[in-house]
Amino acid sequence: MRVSGVLLVLSVALCSAQKQKELDHRNEADRTSSRECSNLTLVLDNWKYAIMTQVRDLLLHDHNTVLPDYGRIQPLSDALGDLYKEFNALKVRLAELTEKFEDVEAVVDDLGRKPASRGEPRPGGSLRGGAPAGRRSRVVIRKIYKPTDSQ
Repeated sequence: MRVSGVLLVLSVALCSAQKQKELDHRNEADRTSSRECSNLTLVLDNWKYAIMTQVRDLLLHDHNTVLPDYGRIQPLSDALGDLYKEFNALKVRLAELTEKFEDVEAVVDDLGRKPASRGEPRPGGSLRGGAPAGRRSRVVIRKIYKPTDSQ
């Protein structure tokens, strides 16, 4: 009976110690200061920045370690090759169109730099206001009265 009494006393002591320990954690959580929280936030922000910087550097400078080798995937590789061919064909076509329009651009620039003198008619038969040559700028508007049926 003495042994069971000693065990009972020990178990009660341990239970009360555990409850006291839980209360201490709650008090400690309430006592945390905003300085400690801001320090933790600062540490987490620094870690995030360091991780993102390393991932960005890997993607920019050593992407083969992070991304798979797309050359091994044949359909994707073919599609990428076709895209490059189309892009290069568009660049060639743009160069051709640029060459064709250089003459037109030169003519337009010359017309813009050399305004026609007063005695010389402008090309296209237009007047100063941009109206065609045979038309006057004054417009007459007439009101048309419709007879109303008064029955």
